[in-house]
Amino acid sequence: MVQRIAGLYAVESEVRGTDADHRRAVRNEHARVIVDELHHYLEARLREVSAKSKLAETIRYALIRWDGLTVFLDDGRVELDTNTVERSIRPLALNRKNALFAGSDEGGDNWAVIATLIENCKIAGINPHTWLTETLTKLADGHPANSVGDLMPWLDIGLRTPLTLQLQTYGLISSTSPGMGGGE
Repeated sequence: MVQRIAGLYAVESEVRGTDADHRRAVRNEHARVIVDELHHYLEARLREVSAKSKLAETIRYALIRWDGLTVFLDDGRVELDTNTVERSIRPLALNRKNALFAGSDEGGDNWAVIATLIENCKIAGINPHTWLTETLTKLADGHPANSVGDLMPWLDIGLRTPLTLQLQTYGLISSTSPGMGGGE
């Protein structure tokens, strides 16, 4: 099983940095065979182990989510794994721990909101200081409170980055939200 997964990563290293159509074509030619073999292996293994075992539970978990696990084969924009997203949101988890020392529940909530906005700026390639300065200036100049969502950092870049596409694929952000390509 480890060799099959290593084979998938070998295919990924071959297509990393190429356009989505090329990635999809190479994956269909090389990775799909590996994924199909892995699926058959897991189904066969599931029949061999006790239905109540932890291994059977883990295999069922993977098989039930198989369509989501194989999205990368048909969409060259999607990464094989979520490592890119996980690395980019790691600072959010660290900031969440820091917010425990904010003095109160409300202070912690405020800290979390600000930290999330700053990290979203970083993910989107926007200078957090510049975005925050411009946003606070707009608010001070009378930007309508009911449309504060228009000032969010992810709207500034039109969200056409590979990271955004991956976040949309995994359901972490909506592809139909205003400013996210839903009605442009």
